[in-house]
Amino acid sequence: MHAHNLQQWQHEHDFAVIHRHGEERTMKVLLLTAITMVVEIAAGLAFGSMALLADGWHMGTHVTAFGITIFAYRYAKRHAHSARFSFGTGKVSVLGGFASAVALVVVALVMALESIHRLFVPQTIRFNEAIGVAVLGLLINLLCALILRSHHDHDQGGGHRHHHDHNLRAAYVHVLADALTSVLAISALTAGKYFGWHRLDPVMGIVGAAVITKWAHGLLKDTSSILLDASIEGETRAKIVQSLEADKDNRVTDIHIWKVGPDDYAGMISIVTHYPQPIEHYKRLITDEAHLVHVTVEVIRCTTEPCVPVNRD
Repeated sequence: MHAHNLQQWQHEHDFAVIHRHGEERTMKVLLLTAITMVVEIAAGLAFGSMALLADGWHMGTHVTAFGITIFAYRYAKRHAHSARFSFGTGKVSVLGGFASAVALVVVALVMALESIHRLFVPQTIRFNEAIGVAVLGLLINLLCALILRSHHDHDQGGGHRHHHDHNLRAAYVHVLADALTSVLAISALTAGKYFGWHRLDPVMGIVGAAVITKWAHGLLKDTSSILLDASIEGETRAKIVQSLEADKDNRVTDIHIWKVGPDDYAGMISIVTHYPQPIEHYKRLITDEAHLVHVTVEVIRCTTEPCVPVNRD
């Protein structure tokens, strides 16, 4: 039995994308959005504006989505070193982004249904009050977007690799969706006030729902592929194989590379060779091809002549 300290051969799965500043900024956005939601609902009741009421409750769904974002950050942080998660909590932020994307789809559906209803059953709108509150909502949304965007730019700066924080991206998309609906509402309300185009308001609602659905689809596509352990891109996978087979007479017989976090990969690779090397030798060969945080390499000594590559297509 080994009596030595095994720590040098072990590593912790602490690579989960847990951005402390991202959590703090998202909390600020949540508070600002919640305050704006209360103002719009109160104004809608006071001014008899269904448009403001609808936008207020619409912002309420985003408050819920931001709550999911905060929960994902804190859950990932709390369990970052837990042995219950085989590859760490890197996918928690991805799951948060996926849940928020689903919420966006629901928001878009409700917007579309409400807009279609108003095409056939027009609502009386007090334009001056509605425009004023809509402008306030837009300003708040732009402020929230700047808060989240500044964190995104911070992650891209410096010499560190860029983190694709799907949790933060989901929050950012929610803010953009709110800003878009505010812009469309202001445009429609202004046209309705000055030109009498009352039906433009629900039409803009349908347009906004379509754009939000497109944003949500992109986020769902990105996050679901990670949650389902989709394989690494073909080009990167080919480069890994090429790097390994360029050394001596190595032949890769089996390779599985998949994402375990927004930017982190795990891998299982089998190599056949006449000249086996220490495992660390093979890991060093592929360190530049992808951010592989957990790699298992199986080395098999070739006993026949010659060792030929297998067809992996």
